[in-house]
Amino acid sequence: MEEIQSQSDNYRSSSSSASSPASRVPSSNFFYLRKPGSVRQPISFEDSPEWEDTDIDVRVEEGGDSINVAITPASPSLSKLNSGSLPSPPLPERAVVARKIAGASVVWKDLTVTIKGKRKYSDKVVKSSSGYALPGTMTVIMGPAKSGKSTLLRAIAGRLHHSARMYGEIFVNGAKSRMRYGTYGFVERETTLIGSLTVREYLYYSALLQLPGFFCQKKSVVEDAIHAMSLSDYANKLIGGHCYFKGLPSGERRRISIARELVMRPHVLFIDEPLYHLDSVSTLLMMVTLKKLASTGCTLIFTIYQSSTEVFGLFDRICLLSNGNTLFFGETLACLQHFSNAGFPCPIMQSPSDHFLRAINTDFDRIIAMCKNWQDDHGDFSSVNMDTAVAIRTLEATYKSSADAAAVETMILKLTEREGPLLKSKGKAGTATRVAVLTWRSLLVMSREWKYYWLRLILYMLLTLCIGTVFSGLRHSLSSVVTRVAAIFVFVSFTSLLSIAGVPVLLKEIKIFACEESNRHSGALVFLLGQLISSIPFLFLISISSSLVFYFLVGLQDGFSLLMYFVLNFFMCLLVNEGLMLLVTSLWQHVFWSVLTMVFIHVVMMLSAGYFRIRSALPGPVWTYPVSYIAFHTYSIQGLLENEYLRTSFAVGQVRTISGLQALRSAYNISPDRNSKWENLLVLFLMAIGYRILVFVVLHFCVGRHVSMLKCCRYNRDTDNPR
Repeated sequence: MEEIQSQSDNYRSSSSSASSPASRVPSSNFFYLRKPGSVRQPISFEDSPEWEDTDIDVRVEEGGDSINVAITPASPSLSKLNSGSLPSPPLPERAVVARKIAGASVVWKDLTVTIKGKRKYSDKVVKSSSGYALPGTMTVIMGPAKSGKSTLLRAIAGRLHHSARMYGEIFVNGAKSRMRYGTYGFVERETTLIGSLTVREYLYYSALLQLPGFFCQKKSVVEDAIHAMSLSDYANKLIGGHCYFKGLPSGERRRISIARELVMRPHVLFIDEPLYHLDSVSTLLMMVTLKKLASTGCTLIFTIYQSSTEVFGLFDRICLLSNGNTLFFGETLACLQHFSNAGFPCPIMQSPSDHFLRAINTDFDRIIAMCKNWQDDHGDFSSVNMDTAVAIRTLEATYKSSADAAAVETMILKLTEREGPLLKSKGKAGTATRVAVLTWRSLLVMSREWKYYWLRLILYMLLTLCIGTVFSGLRHSLSSVVTRVAAIFVFVSFTSLLSIAGVPVLLKEIKIFACEESNRHSGALVFLLGQLISSIPFLFLISISSSLVFYFLVGLQDGFSLLMYFVLNFFMCLLVNEGLMLLVTSLWQHVFWSVLTMVFIHVVMMLSAGYFRIRSALPGPVWTYPVSYIAFHTYSIQGLLENEYLRTSFAVGQVRTISGLQALRSAYNISPDRNSKWENLLVLFLMAIGYRILVFVVLHFCVGRHVSMLKCCRYNRDTDNPR
């Protein structure tokens, strides 16, 4: 404590020692660069003001719902902003939600979160954090990277990864309970939107997926969400950002992701980094919009890295974290007084959040060391010797012994001493409804995005036109058998290989599913049924158009039933290949590795399909069993050849004739059974179902876990203590 006190005294004396221009030196907790050719005196802001060591007057009113804090204003501008003398930026007309939202009080007490390491749960990400959030207010969890703010937000919402353990208590309206589906909304830091839908369509389909009841009842909910997030000017515009050259700005896209959760009219809304990748104008509009939303009664809890002075003045309460430790919880202006009492006053011309993060961000120690080394060589920098670890310990010790911490404990006791109304789940849409909604939405998306199936249809037509012209003019003779087998093999193999162009689109579908499944808007079975039903018309269109071009250019046997079998066989082949792509894409979750794996699988299947070497002559241990039996090329090609040659015969000389089966023996093995082509078609159908069952298992057990693992890794980078 003596070291902390001495460092704090040095900091306080250095920040107030510049009483005259001659002795003006920047505070020791900041460093400044000098422009080349300028005077040796470093550039600095105005000196920090003298702060009086006034005690914070905290009082909890009887029957009240907040803590009244009387403090010395941090700066004139910030004081005016909090008092309301600085007007907020105007919002579009009808931007305020007319319908009031019944919020809920949320309390977390002695909350500790540990992440499982290599051997045991040893890494404490959040350490004994306590706080609360009240209806109609905005509570922000602020801190630098590696501070634990995202993990704390997820712990309060009950959305921690399975590798994390939580200790402590969470109260909702005074009762120990988890928030049920529909009572809260959670907005991820990064969400995947559907670019080919308009804002109103996207929110309408989200409402259909989330809410029970009739379709017509959900239009007003969507309109309320649009007006609440000030999206009226963009309601009929495409979201874009995928197949379109230009999408909506990042600020509007971020507000769309929040509006998606608002269609449930949640009591509590959690947002992870609402200002992620936003410019200053979008940031201020976002925060003013959220402030208006909070005024309707909703409880808002979100994380933030840093903010401008104007944005900081909009917060009601702040929870300041560093390395998992709570350095402060309370009113925003009280945080400024807390830093002043600890010996770290905020300069007048500096943003409070910048000042907080500068004092508690351990990453600055590396920059300080670099500055000292540069100073030793050039002498162009002022002395920078403030240790961030000492500042963190000072602020933590000051907070624990302050009236702010006592006021928080008093308020927590007041909020938990009696239970309020229990938050009830609003229910969800039925499985059949969600399948119908996803099917219709997928059909609409597939019809609008040319990269989905229209580009593939054009490529299929060009490829089959090339194959058909290369193998055109074949006569029904014994000499053309080998060439026809080659044509059918090339058609099946190359068109299947061309389907890999759909991997990026399927990957985006899986990301949308993972995003919706994390909020329980969808499920693996619902997604698979919707994707399968919506893809059937497009796959059938591709199969019939490509089959007709190939069939008549090559000159296969006349007969409507033979042509229809050819179309059906190729359609089943496309269904199997689509299921295989879904499986590989679900496992990898990456475009490059998915495409590479699909190319490898197709090449192996082509090698074992019985064309380059007859199936009976393939090496038994690997290529015959199991590769040739797994390859769908084998059953497709065999069925098409049986369709072409089983009932044919060829004349050898003037007397002798041989059957098509005998003519094929030297080029390809087919079954003599007349029903074998239907058996091959049945095998293809079973393979299409089997691949989708595997996809269901992967989506249900692996995709959600894979996404959570990626988030957990991001949280570890954001929360692990480097020291």
